[in-house]
Amino acid sequence: MSKRPTVLPPRPELLRQPTGRFGWIEDRLLHDGWLAQLGPKTISVLVLMALAADRHGASFYGRERMANQLGLSRQDVDQALTRLLELRLVAHRPWRPGHPDGIWQLLPLPTPQPHAGDAVSLREVFQSLGLPLPGAKPPAAATPPDSRTS
Repeated sequence: MSKRPTVLPPRPELLRQPTGRFGWIEDRLLHDGWLAQLGPKTISVLVLMALAADRHGASFYGRERMANQLGLSRQDVDQALTRLLELRLVAHRPWRPGHPDGIWQLLPLPTPQPHAGDAVSLREVFQSLGLPLPGAKPPAAATPPDSRTS
């Protein structure tokens, strides 16, 4: 694997450093093609949730607050949240049954599934089937305590 060359940024005296709280977003959103699937409004809701989330990925922002923070309509936010739920990028637990607001949780990005015609390693095929790799040592079987001989 080749190493990327070190590139000096245009303003090296102004390098960003995390201070206080900060949000994080997986780079796989970019590299695995998620951004094209989401669209700008859904991306903005996802970024807001990442910035507002606690260390467990939970955000307590209501839909109206999200809309106000992003300059979007409530309908745009509702559509974006529906899309994020459909793609299993977020989970939601309402404050009470039927309530639209509650706790939103950012979920780990799903593992990309290969498309027809994509090359897949044998390791991936065996793992997806739950089979051991050929030539791998089988795990040592534990002996139940009551089956021991005296």
